[in-house]
Amino acid sequence: MLKDILGVVGTRYLIAILNFALVLINAKALGIEGVGMIGLIIACISIILIVNGVFSGNMLVYFLSRYPARRLFPVASVWAFVGSGAACGVMYGLGIIPENYLADIYGLSVLNALVTGNMRLLLGCGRIKGFNLTYLLQGGLLFFFVLYFYYIAGRREVEAYIWSAYLTNGAAFLASIAWLLPDLLKGKPESTGKPLSAMLKEMFAYGLWGVADNMAETCTTRLNYFFIERLAGLGSVGLFDAGTKISESVWHISRSIAFIEYSRIAQTADRAEQKRITLRLFKFTALALTATMAAILLIPERIYTGYLFSPEFAGIRNVIGALSCGIIALGCHSIFSHYFIGSGKIKYSTAASCIGLATLLIAGYYLTPAYGITGSAASVSIASVAMLLFSLCVFARQTKSTLADFLPDRNDYLYLKEKCKKPSK
Repeated sequence: MLKDILGVVGTRYLIAILNFALVLINAKALGIEGVGMIGLIIACISIILIVNGVFSGNMLVYFLSRYPARRLFPVASVWAFVGSGAACGVMYGLGIIPENYLADIYGLSVLNALVTGNMRLLLGCGRIKGFNLTYLLQGGLLFFFVLYFYYIAGRREVEAYIWSAYLTNGAAFLASIAWLLPDLLKGKPESTGKPLSAMLKEMFAYGLWGVADNMAETCTTRLNYFFIERLAGLGSVGLFDAGTKISESVWHISRSIAFIEYSRIAQTADRAEQKRITLRLFKFTALALTATMAAILLIPERIYTGYLFSPEFAGIRNVIGALSCGIIALGCHSIFSHYFIGSGKIKYSTAASCIGLATLLIAGYYLTPAYGITGSAASVSIASVAMLLFSLCVFARQTKSTLADFLPDRNDYLYLKEKCKKPSK
């Protein structure tokens, strides 16, 4: 398991480096308003992808223990088009989607949903290498395509970023199909007898909880984009987005661990083993996130405004500082969230996300008008801490865990030492 985690973490941090460089390039080429527009477009796509999660999100890993990939793949693929269309229509009607970008947001949402569904199938089928390589293509190629359009083709505009995203996700989709093909050509005869209608009903019932969970969690971290745009304009969104991107880079650790955890937990019915895996990964995640976030907080403001970005990004360190506690809390919460989802208790993960969203709305109502962007970032941290506290309490009650169980001990150290010596096992 440790080898798989390190492989996923390594891949994600390679992409994180390229994404960070991409943020810098966008800041230089497009300015703070261009960064703000890209942030809004990505926020819209993130929300639409949640709707697609009804049939193509993390629940695909859960259902791979019940159905073969060849039955789940067409359902996820068709829903990518239908779900994206429905979500785009609602968001357009609410005036959320930026003007003149409806078609592109729909197209990119479909492509992202197709790639995401294929990646979840690869993960559930145990094809970690294919999963990592698909993620590498989806994240890495974007950097190089953007460089081409900005500096070779001379198109320094938001549309160039969108074209790059089309090309990147198209390449990732084709590659994921190639790696998934062996699993699409085989199936478990004993798992294929259930009628399609019954399978869809089962997936829909489970997927709705997943959508509610992801929608509430994503709104907790992304809803402020739209509030800030209304209150202070695209420039402020650009500043908030840049600070958020830097802070959220540490999530590559927790998300990588959570992906592997989810796969392992979904494949075992042993409650004691599920508890052991979750507690151990929570400890490692908390330590890694805290250390990484502390290192980021040591970077002085002048590095951002004088070297990495430009003077118009002044105040970015305050945004990062206000987000820091929330970044650690939400990363740790994701470990418990994936435990609930993988063990069939998704309702608790959904409840935690709804608590986070409600807390965000209350905190943001008071802090954003009073303290601006920094207050908005602080409200995200408060909401994330609320989510973690709820998850901790529920997990502790259900698994009869004590406070000592959440603290690192000698056994954790010995486990890590052993796995580092024998990474192949």
